[in-house]
Amino acid sequence: MKRNKRIFGIVLALVLIAAAIAYFRFRKDENTLVLTTEKPHYGPIATSVMATGTVQPVDTVIIGSQVSGTIKKIFTDFNGVVKKGQILAQIDPSLFNAQVQQQNANLQQARSNLTYQQANFNRQSELFKAGAISKAELETAENSFKTARDQVNGATAQLSAAQKNLSFTNIYSPIDGTVLSRAVSEGQTVASSFNTPTLFSIAKDLKKMQVRAAVDEADIGNVRTGERVTFTVDAFPNDVFKGTVQEIRLQPTVSSNVVTYTTIIEASNDDLKLKPGMTANINIYTEELDNVLLIPAAALKYAPDEATAKQFKMTPAANQGNAKSRNNPQAANKPRTDSSGNAIKHASVWLKRGDSLISKRIETGLTDDINVQILKGLTAKDELITAQQVQSSSDATASGDRSPFMPQRRRSSNTKSSSNKAGGGGGPR
Repeated sequence: MKRNKRIFGIVLALVLIAAAIAYFRFRKDENTLVLTTEKPHYGPIATSVMATGTVQPVDTVIIGSQVSGTIKKIFTDFNGVVKKGQILAQIDPSLFNAQVQQQNANLQQARSNLTYQQANFNRQSELFKAGAISKAELETAENSFKTARDQVNGATAQLSAAQKNLSFTNIYSPIDGTVLSRAVSEGQTVASSFNTPTLFSIAKDLKKMQVRAAVDEADIGNVRTGERVTFTVDAFPNDVFKGTVQEIRLQPTVSSNVVTYTTIIEASNDDLKLKPGMTANINIYTEELDNVLLIPAAALKYAPDEATAKQFKMTPAANQGNAKSRNNPQAANKPRTDSSGNAIKHASVWLKRGDSLISKRIETGLTDDINVQILKGLTAKDELITAQQVQSSSDATASGDRSPFMPQRRRSSNTKSSSNKAGGGGGPR
């Protein structure tokens, strides 16, 4: 009798083990729908135009030479800080000193001749009054006197020109600034003929810079004077520099069939980090709003499927059109704008309330492709659905629901620790 009971117990245990193995091996996976939700929040939103540009000084003066000659001395160099009226270079003045001396001698001769002609004219006048000479002789003396006087005036002008050319041999700075470039060296000859040779380039104030941005024609319509700008340069990738749109130049630039417009941006450079010629990656903020109701842009793209309808109760959006819009279709289709002039758009989102999903019609405004401004239809307490994920029962089994009769794979202590951390979650990954 005891033997029969023992055999029966063994058979029963084998049957239960076989049934458990069959259950865990051949059962169908049960799928669980997990929804990702997020509530609307208040915050800032902005739209921007991206462009590239070059950092330049606000005012750059190119200094040349009005006379030709050999550079005798240079008194400044690259990056030199100069003051207005400071001498920068000197051209050899030898030839110009000689010209001044020559013109000075010509002036002295003209003055001596003028003195003689004036005395001669006075004598001829007395003789004409006494009837000793003819009127023709008097007129000849008067003409010689006037010619001598004009020669003095001409010699004076030539001397003044020679002295001016002599002064041009000293090259002075017209502004306070910093020397950006020096194009000559001592002993070099400069020739001033049709084109003025460039000697120095001086930036007026490197603490005030400007960025010349090339804005695409598709974006230039949104750019306005006074808009806020941020930009970065490759030399300081972690620093964000600020500026303001100062001017939008109307002359287009065409390169490879791409039309751009030069936009001048003012920027402060108190720490002198910005250097002339740096490439700037620019964001021009064309629209900015603070403390507005925002939702993720992903919420506008979410749409439930058949699996969602099996697990949740679905409630479609109610008809929000009023009687006036239904009676006047043209008024309903007329585009509306908000207080900032942005077009008001309509969209639908899904809300989760308990075991129900409710479709809601909303009005949206500004968007930056990450967040969307909500004008009407939602509150900060609503629970928006942004995505959904299907989780199978096999995932739950892998995280701790494994059959005790299945063979276990040996794991290291680190793997077990990671498995235990991941085993309790049933939400979205």
